[in-house]
Amino acid sequence: MKLTIKQRAQYSFFLPIQTRWADNDLYGHVNNVTYYSYFDTAANTLLIQKTGFDPKSSAFIGLVVSSNCQFNQELSYPEIIEVAVAIEKIGQSSLCYDLAIFKQGSDSAAAQGSFIHVFVDRQTRKSTPISKEMRDALAEYASP
Repeated sequence: MKLTIKQRAQYSFFLPIQTRWADNDLYGHVNNVTYYSYFDTAANTLLIQKTGFDPKSSAFIGLVVSSNCQFNQELSYPEIIEVAVAIEKIGQSSLCYDLAIFKQGSDSAAAQGSFIHVFVDRQTRKSTPISKEMRDALAEYASP
């Protein structure tokens, strides 16, 4: 199966992140688990900045139920990367994110993946519908 490498033009939300000393592993590149941390940070930043979501006080929270990553090119410290986020699908209580990591100045993704949040009541952990306000705020970030 041939993978199509994501391109910068496919996204409209970007979060710059400075890689950290601790991100590198013994092989001299960013460890694979750290890419998921970058994805998580960018997806939640989109929610906080564009929908007003407050993860500390909201009655609902997003739990990650699925994630994947395709590694196309090594990242390392020190490097500034840009994590791109698009909304692939808005379900009744879930958001499917399309994510990519770009080296600064590159149009092709160094890594790409997906992430699914299911929104649940903070106390009961039962799924809860995504509000119209959140849906409307995320519409402009929908994947083409």
